[in-house]
Amino acid sequence: MKNTRIAVFEEHGSGEAKIRGIREHGRCMEIKSVFDIRENFPEFIDDPSAYITNDFTADVVLDFLKHPDLSEYLAKICAEKKIPVVASGKKHQGAITPFT
Repeated sequence: MKNTRIAVFEEHGSGEAKIRGIREHGRCMEIKSVFDIRENFPEFIDDPSAYITNDFTADVVLDFLKHPDLSEYLAKICAEKKIPVVASGKKHQGAITPFT
């Protein structure tokens, strides 16, 4: 059985504890890439593509982004790429939003 490849998008290390938990306890899971955005953002981001590239592959994406414009853009990219995105505690069309 092949490992599930995970891409993580976070701001200022916001997913660090979850990443550590997956690495320590996750079975058949591999954190393939971590995109840690360390910017101070305006209230509204006109061009989220300046911060999030669509040049990634994964079986699932974990969204720990705090800025809603970035999180919504990530969900849009993942929908286009047909990659499920888990955005815990958020409500975005196309994202899986489990309880936090």
